Formats: sequence, C-alpha cells, structure tokens
Amino acid sequence: MIKTLRMTLLGTTSLALLAACGDNTETKSEDSSDKARAFASTYQPQPSETTLITNARIIDGTGQEIDGGSILITDGKITAIGTDVSGDAAITIDAGGKYVTPGIIDIHSHLGDYPTPSVSAHADGNEITSPITSEVYAEHGIWPQDPGFDEALQGGVTTLHVLPGSANLFGGRGVTLRNIPARTVQEMKLPDAPYTLKMACGENPKRVYGNKGGPGSRMGNVAGYRKNWIKAQDYQKKRDKGGDGFKRDLQLETLADVLDGEILVQMHCYRADEMVQILDLAKEFDYKVTTFHHAVEAYKIADYLKDNETCAAMWADWYGFKMESYDGILENIPFVHAEGACAMIHSDDENGIQRLNQEVAKAWAHGNRAGLNISKAEAWQWLSTNPAKALGIIDETGTLEVGKRADVVMWSADPFTTYARPEKVFLDGALMFDTETGLKPKSDFRLGFGE
Repeated sequence: MIKTLRMTLLGTTSLALLAACGDNTETKSEDSSDKARAFASTYQPQPSETTLITNARIIDGTGQEIDGGSILITDGKITAIGTDVSGDAAITIDAGGKYVTPGIIDIHSHLGDYPTPSVSAHADGNEITSPITSEVYAEHGIWPQDPGFDEALQGGVTTLHVLPGSANLFGGRGVTLRNIPARTVQEMKLPDAPYTLKMACGENPKRVYGNKGGPGSRMGNVAGYRKNWIKAQDYQKKRDKGGDGFKRDLQLETLADVLDGEILVQMHCYRADEMVQILDLAKEFDYKVTTFHHAVEAYKIADYLKDNETCAAMWADWYGFKMESYDGILENIPFVHAEGACAMIHSDDENGIQRLNQEVAKAWAHGNRAGLNISKAEAWQWLSTNPAKALGIIDETGTLEVGKRADVVMWSADPFTTYARPEKVFLDGALMFDTETGLKPKSDFRLGFGE
C-alpha cells in the first residue's frame, strides 16, 4: 500500500511557514562583506519525511540504469540507492516498475523575467539601453508568482537557470533557482550556486544596436567584447591593489569576476565559426566559456567543444528561423555527445520547458537512427547531469547518488515517449507534485481562478 505525504499547497505564504517549522536546514556560507550579503539566498527546503521508493526502473543520471531498484531519502538527501536497499521509512512507495529519474534541470529559461500573462508590463528580460549591460541581474526582474514555474514543476523541472535576454553583447547575470513556490526570488535561489554572465554573439546585438551607435556588424561585436575585457582587466588590477582611489563599478565588477573564475559564461551563439572565434577570444583574455546556448551548428565543431571543455545547450529540432540558425540538423545533440563533448537540451521557452523529456526523446531517436546506439540512460544526462555541470552545481544535484539533494521524478510511463507524465516530483525529498493525491503548487497569482 502506498503511503504518501499529504500536504496542501495553498499559496506561497503557507509554504514559507511550513518551511520555517521543518526539520530540514540549509547550510549557508558566511561572509561578512556587504557584497556577499546583498541578494543572498534565503532558500529553505520544504519539510520532508523519510521516504523509500521501491521496485523502480531507475535512470540515475550517471549513465546507468537500475532495474528493480530502490531509493532511500532521508532529511532531503539520497542516503541509499541500488537493488538491495532497506531502512525505516515513514513513507514507502512501490513504483511498480515505473521509471524514476533525477529532476530535470533547464539551463536556459526566462521564467519570471518573461512571465505569464505575456504582456508588456511583464517584459523584464532584456535591458535594451546599451550593448554592455553586465551590471544587471536577471533575478532583479523575476516575478516569483509566474504560473510558468508551476507548469514547469509538473513537467519534472526541479531546478532552472534564468538568464537575461540576448539583445546585448554582455546581457547581465543569470541565476539558478529551485523550482518551489515562493514570495521572493531570494527564497528560490540555490545557495552558493555560481552566478553566470549572459553574452550574445551574431545577429542579435548588431540588429538591435546597428542604428543606436553600434555595434552594427560581427566585426563590431568582437571589437566590443575586446574593448570591455581590456577595461575589466584594468579594473581587476585596481580592485586587487585596493586603496582609497578605487571606485566600485557594477558593470566591470561582473566582468572582473568572470576573469577571476567566479562567474560562468553562458553564451548565445549559433554558428560554428563564431563559436570558435569566441573560444579564441576567451584564450586572449584568459577566461572560460562554460556553455554555448542554442549552438545550432555545434555538431560541426564538437571536437573544439571537447578540447575546450565547453558545453553546448541545444534544441532538439528548432532551427531555420533566421540566417544564423539555418544550418541545423536533427542529430545535433547526439552528434555532439558522440564526440565526447558536453551536450544538453534547453528550452528558452515557457511551453517547451514543460516537455523537455520529449525534446530529448526526439534528439535521442534521431541520433540512434543515424547509427549512434545511445542508451536512454546516457541520453538522460542531457536533461540533468550536464546542465548541472554547466551551472557548477553537479556536487549538489543532477544525478541520483548518495549524498545529493533528493530531486526525484517518478514517471507514468517511459519518459522517452509522448505518453509519459510525471506522477510524483520530489524536491529536496519533499513531495511537491503528486497526481495520486492531487497535490500541486499554485502561485498566488492563480489563487481564486479555479483549476
């Protein structure tokens, strides 16, 4: 008999009160500086009970599949996984042979910054006032009541990375969020997750700024990066030297933190030749491009990506909507993976984030039709493991391994089919969505609107 955690999510205020009363605590790094305290995470896991999931077909995110497996969750962490797992549990769930996977991580989302309802008053994802806006933070535009967060959770997304838009050469800082109902974005921020810097190459910056003082060409784009990295190097030296003459500059502070390795570069870029240009740019200024986003032509330079330890976040089959996205193929993700590079899916879309498992299934199928013979367990890494690596949070989540956060999804059917839907979604061991009991989050914005 299945025993389930029964709790009602009636708005975010009650959730916050529950969190305050729970046994789970979040360890936070202590830093006395004003800079470290500003906009710090106040995330607290929801209350959870010791839970044992048995008789499951587990895809663990490491490339392995465990048939007839079990997972023990204690204090929000995975404490045992395998075929011979036992322990006292307040809740025991017989999965009945269903698939159990890590929670999905979307590395490229604009939820909260471009929330639903999609009206102009909600458009806070692009600061289109200058090609250089590295001083802005995506989190400062996020509306936690966006109903899209609820829908994403019901699609199995437990962690998401919200980025500024792609109008600018330097678009601003991205933030990694836990997908829980919350009153403030600080309550959603994954503690100690690195900030990222959104950059963009190609058509967007020259299209947006060509008649606004530039850049107006790809040549101008690259010159713009270089001029500002030179400024950042100078700022970095002055900052490190200190003294009364040093003045804080938010724009250059972000760039200097990239040069220090504290902020991870997430770069919007479509064409293969441009991605290699950017890799050379990174060598010139001694920083790392963590991930190319969209990367429609990544399959052409998978060897470059592997050699530079740079990931590619891609769509399954969205291409051809502008010239720089023209030369796409359906095997992009699996070809990059097969070369040994870091490949993953991303949404960049409020609807696509709800079915990322289906997007991966399409790419996986196209790759295998091309003769690659990639297993489902391998392909799942495109949904959770590699995004976690690219966000610097793989030690926390992304795989089902002992000691990691219990971000777990149980599926109604094989998640590589269009018939599958998440039946249960756990986040830090707390059951947040359950089709059996009708448990599901509902943002404050939706309260009073019915189902």
